[in-house]
Amino acid sequence: MQFRILLLSALAASIATALPQQVVSGDEVTGTQCLDTSIQFDTHSTNVAILGICGGIASSIQKCGGNPSSTTGQSGTSLFTLNATDAGSTINISKGRWERCVKAAQLTCPQGSFQTTCIGGATPSGDVSFSLTEA
Repeated sequence: MQFRILLLSALAASIATALPQQVVSGDEVTGTQCLDTSIQFDTHSTNVAILGICGGIASSIQKCGGNPSSTTGQSGTSLFTLNATDAGSTINISKGRWERCVKAAQLTCPQGSFQTTCIGGATPSGDVSFSLTEA
């Protein structure tokens, strides 16, 4: 019985170290401004809203599809609004970049609404400005 527990513990540890870790420095975004720090977003709703951009980037979808110049993701009271910063560009942000940009903004604004710009993520050029506000 103890051997099984040790084996399962070792297996869990090896899987955890094999998963990619998202390292966020804050350099992923620029111009972050905290808007209303009194808002207390539900973490689950915010996470669902993160994956709701571009018509949905959950599960196996790894990139914004459809070439929008703007998009939103909403769940509960959490609303993300994204816009390509360069005229004529579209949002093609990857799920990983998008999640890192949100986490980077939350380093500056750990609670409440904010606006910022994710460096990169638009085609053929430019960045993606975004905000988290109450729906």
